[in-house]
Amino acid sequence: MPRIIASAAAVAFLLAPLATASAQDWPTRAVTMVVPYAAGGPVDTLGRILAARLSEILGQQVVVENVPGAGGMTGSSRVAKAPPDGYTVLLSGSAVLAINQTLYKKPLYNAVTDFEHVALFSDSARVLITRKDFPVNTLSEFVAYAKANQGKMQYGSAGVGSGTHLPCVLFNLAIGANITHIPYRGEGPVTQDLIGGRIDYLCSTIQNGAPQAKQGTVKAIAVMAEKRVPIIPDVATTGEQGLPGVEASVWNAFFLPKGTPEPIVRKLNKAMSDTLDDPAVRARLEELGLEIVPPERRTPEYLAKYLPAEIERWAKPIRAAGISAD
Repeated sequence: MPRIIASAAAVAFLLAPLATASAQDWPTRAVTMVVPYAAGGPVDTLGRILAARLSEILGQQVVVENVPGAGGMTGSSRVAKAPPDGYTVLLSGSAVLAINQTLYKKPLYNAVTDFEHVALFSDSARVLITRKDFPVNTLSEFVAYAKANQGKMQYGSAGVGSGTHLPCVLFNLAIGANITHIPYRGEGPVTQDLIGGRIDYLCSTIQNGAPQAKQGTVKAIAVMAEKRVPIIPDVATTGEQGLPGVEASVWNAFFLPKGTPEPIVRKLNKAMSDTLDDPAVRARLEELGLEIVPPERRTPEYLAKYLPAEIERWAKPIRAAGISAD
């Protein structure tokens, strides 16, 4: 028995330099970037912008693969279970990795322990928009109207637990209004019904809501973030309008399977940071209304601490509203 143990230890010792060398050489073939949403959506668009520049920096093709389902958990679970060799990367965000941990009774993974945390890279504000004939123009007017008419109002979202649902839950709790929620299958359909006047309001992604507000098809009442966003600079924040504490920016980040060698995590992190610092990439992301996080927030260590705090932040309104999904 001692000889067997010694032999196993010797093999591990001899293989360790090979594993390190392999990690240092990464990547030597194409890398798959899993986007846990359908093609054509805002996260898919973001992924394809980043993949193009990452391919140039890494010297290997980064291929986007859309794996939707189960509120984003299908694709994320696939990455969690993938070999930890650096060739399967997850691009996801707060809805899939923070909100779903409390929303679902049996999430398909533990977002904190089943991944290597690579890099937080963007924040995306939410904007409170209403149908264009809604009889208010400011947040204070909205709050007063909602409290007086909550029994007959309706708000929509892209689905239960989505990044357009929970911000409205947080907002409704803050103003003390119980408004009927109408879930849709995606932000496109709910926006069309808002434009058509069939629902009253939506806590929209900035990428979707800002262009509609500019076109005059909806009203933008407030940006749900700590500061205004360049894409609609004239729309004041909820805090500026007297309702602090309902900031609902949603973030995006990169993850690798747990156990991926640290040299690969660091190399991908640097490539991601270099991509964000590229002026052309930065301009395209800002055109989408995304805010690129500063370098000190892009480290693996920052994301590893940030994620548990985000899970707890979103758990509070989910539990308070009694929301759950199977």
